[in-house]
Amino acid sequence: MTSLDKRAAAADVLQGGPPRRRVRTRGGRGAPLPLLAPALIGLAFLTVPLLALLVRAPWRSLPDLLTSTEVWQALQLSLVCATLATLVSMVLGVPLAWLLARVEFPGRGLVRALVTLPLVLPPVVGGVALLMALGRNGIVGQWLDSWFGVTLPFTTTGVVIAEAFVAMPFLVISVEGTLRAADPRFEEAAATLGASRFTAFRRVTLPLIAPGVAAGAVLAWARALGEFGATITFAGNFPGRTQTMPLAVYLALQSDPDAAIALSLVLLVVSVAVLAGLRDRWMTAG
Repeated sequence: MTSLDKRAAAADVLQGGPPRRRVRTRGGRGAPLPLLAPALIGLAFLTVPLLALLVRAPWRSLPDLLTSTEVWQALQLSLVCATLATLVSMVLGVPLAWLLARVEFPGRGLVRALVTLPLVLPPVVGGVALLMALGRNGIVGQWLDSWFGVTLPFTTTGVVIAEAFVAMPFLVISVEGTLRAADPRFEEAAATLGASRFTAFRRVTLPLIAPGVAAGAVLAWARALGEFGATITFAGNFPGRTQTMPLAVYLALQSDPDAAIALSLVLLVVSVAVLAGLRDRWMTAG
C-alpha cells in the first residue's frame, strides 16, 4: 500500500467508517464518475456483442459445422488467399516502406498518403476501383485481356489482389515505422566496407527490422483474412472459387445462422490470436 492509500484509509477511519477500496488512476487520484461511467458503458458496448457470440454459439454441433464441405471450402480458400496476399504485400510493401523511410524525393508526403488511403477507404469503393483498373474493360485489365488473355475479376487471383490491396498498408506502416526507428549508421558502415545499397539492406537492415516486418505481416494477414467489401465487389461470391469466410458468414446468416456463428467464431479466434501475438509491440501493460 502506498503512502497515499494509507492516508486515504486513515481518513476513512477518522470519519467513522471502514477503509474503502477506491478506483484509482495512475496519478493517484480517484476516477471521477463523469469519466468512469461512460468508460464502463464503452467497455460493455465493445465486449457484450462478443460475449453474446460465445453464449449463442452451437458448441455441440460446432465440429460438424466446421467440417462441412461448404465451410471447409471457405476456410481453406480464406487461409490460402490471405497467405498469398500477405506474401504479395511483403514483396511489394517492404521495398515501398524502405523508399518512404530512407529516400528523400519530391511528393513523398503525397505518396505516403496514397499508400495509406486504403486504410480509410470504404472497402466496396476499393473493389470498384480495382474493377475500373483491372476489370476486363479497365485501364490495365483491357490490355491484360487482349495481350495475354488474363481476366482477374471473379477469380481466386482476384481474391488475392483484393485482399492485398486492403492489407498492404498495414505492413507498409509497420515496416516504415521500424525503419525510422532503426539506426541508419549500420547501413552507412556497411557501405564504407564496400557493400552496395541493396547488399546493405539485405544483410544489415532487413535483419534489424525483422520484428517490424513480422508484425506487419501478421496484421496484413489478419486484415486479408477478414476482408469482405473489396472481395465481394471485385471477385464475387462463388463457392469454392471466391467465397472466403466473411462472404460465407454473410451468406450463411440468411439460411443457416449456426454455420454463420461457427465461422464467426473462427475469425474471432484468429483476431484474438493476432492481438495476443502483438501485445508486446502494440500494447503496454497497465
